[in-house]
Amino acid sequence: MELYIIRHGETDFNKRGIVQGRGVDSDLNEIGKRQAHQFYKAYHHIEFDKIITSTLKRTHQTVDAFINKGIPWEQRDGFDELDWGVNEGREATKEMKEEFYQLTKSWMNGHLHLKFPGGESPIEVNERQNQVLQQLIEQHQNFNKILICMHGRAMRLLLCQLLDLPLSNMDNFPHSNVSLYRLKYKDGKFEMLDFNKTDHFHV
Repeated sequence: MELYIIRHGETDFNKRGIVQGRGVDSDLNEIGKRQAHQFYKAYHHIEFDKIITSTLKRTHQTVDAFINKGIPWEQRDGFDELDWGVNEGREATKEMKEEFYQLTKSWMNGHLHLKFPGGESPIEVNERQNQVLQQLIEQHQNFNKILICMHGRAMRLLLCQLLDLPLSNMDNFPHSNVSLYRLKYKDGKFEMLDFNKTDHFHV
């Protein structure tokens, strides 16, 4: 089983620096639609057995061309973005950026229970991701290739789990809109095949 894991395309919230987590359900902008088209153009020949997205429409829109081919598609809230709580939908001011920096620094130091008021911690996101992942592993013999479209912070946490790394390593996985991580499941573990791949934008 191979997992093709991509982040969603650009939204106006991304472009404007507005906090966008689980609590903001925004659409792709024109750049995001173009990124989605470029990814489809590069990977439309892959015979995906299944598509899994978060419940947020920016992920659906990113892989819409694949869905329209009739590939079986599931929405799983386990792959929704981390909820940034009181910061959702707010413009990232200098003060807020400092708060984000301090929080992510705490996460890197192992304080994974911390979160913004009304939001989620990495541990909580990991718990809901684990439910989806365990089902995939149990059913892995039924699938050859799966396309997953999700979100930046959530993707970092998932990659830690897939590679059996501490969640505090999450920032070792950079990403941009519609960048690709590809992993293979073999002999009971996942291995990395492609790391933050973006050459589909240059085809």
